Amino acid sequence: MSEILVLVEHVDGEVKKVTLELLTLARSLGTPSAVWAGPGITGDAKARLAEYGAEKIYVAGSGDIVDHVVAPKAELLAQLVAEKTPAAVLVAATAEGKEIAGRLAVKTDSGVITDAVGLGEGFVADQSIFGGGVNVQSRVRKGTPIVAVRPNSTAPVAAAGAGAEEEVSVSLSDSAKAARVIERVKQEKGARPELTEAAIVVSGGRGVGSAENFSIIEGLADSLGAAVGASRAATDAGWYPHQFQVGQTGKTVSPQLYIAAGISGAIQHRAGMQTAKTIVAINKDPEAPIFELADYGVVGDLNQVVPQLTEEITKRK
Repeated sequence: MSEILVLVEHVDGEVKKVTLELLTLARSLGTPSAVWAGPGITGDAKARLAEYGAEKIYVAGSGDIVDHVVAPKAELLAQLVAEKTPAAVLVAATAEGKEIAGRLAVKTDSGVITDAVGLGEGFVADQSIFGGGVNVQSRVRKGTPIVAVRPNSTAPVAAAGAGAEEEVSVSLSDSAKAARVIERVKQEKGARPELTEAAIVVSGGRGVGSAENFSIIEGLADSLGAAVGASRAATDAGWYPHQFQVGQTGKTVSPQLYIAAGISGAIQHRAGMQTAKTIVAINKDPEAPIFELADYGVVGDLNQVVPQLTEEITKRK
């Protein structure tokens, strides 16, 4: 089967869940090869990649790759595309991943697809476009297909691969070194999962009413082991930090379960969450647009419904 390159997302030597999803997706279409960019690969990381099907692990351990912004990873992948002629390249549809995909497409004279939520035979990608108003299927018609896939679009399934390590050296151009990282500030990781990678997301909107009332949303999220999100109305009002905004101008999530509490369902918000597998809406307005999208709906005051739901979940643990 044809080789498919998968760019590894990693933090402090730990492989992120989205990479396991990409390896699982790649296995259905060819033979996955993981690409580790930067220093810090560990034995545990190699074992994790092999566990989810990586037949090869290309390791480019140069510190220059992480000391400069984005461009070195695109040059590394371009070099591998030229040398290995893979059938496709898969990256995570994060802010950095999509920029890498675009740069790589230019370097390899190839087509690029971003925000794919599925990938089938012939590398035909499922996409949600125009703010989530239209679902389409797209295919690259030129060069090597480069596809940025949304986190949580594919359930990771383990299937052992050889995990043969191969060291790779890359010579970076002057332009790739134009922007240098001069300082890193480590953000303390909370107990909740990262928003874009969480399997369950509980979001609050204008109906929450205040910053203090977001504790209700957090309580439900913690009972489910979920991430907390917010609508633009809630973040613009200062009730919750902007980094947790879900929507067209915020973050795009695709969890297994999305609970929208006090969110009307404007198209701006729907664009960021409508690919969730199951959507539950809680809103006191029975005509709220979110109910058109929801799999399950509760018409009622979230200040009463959500605490009762949290209590019942806690009882059943």
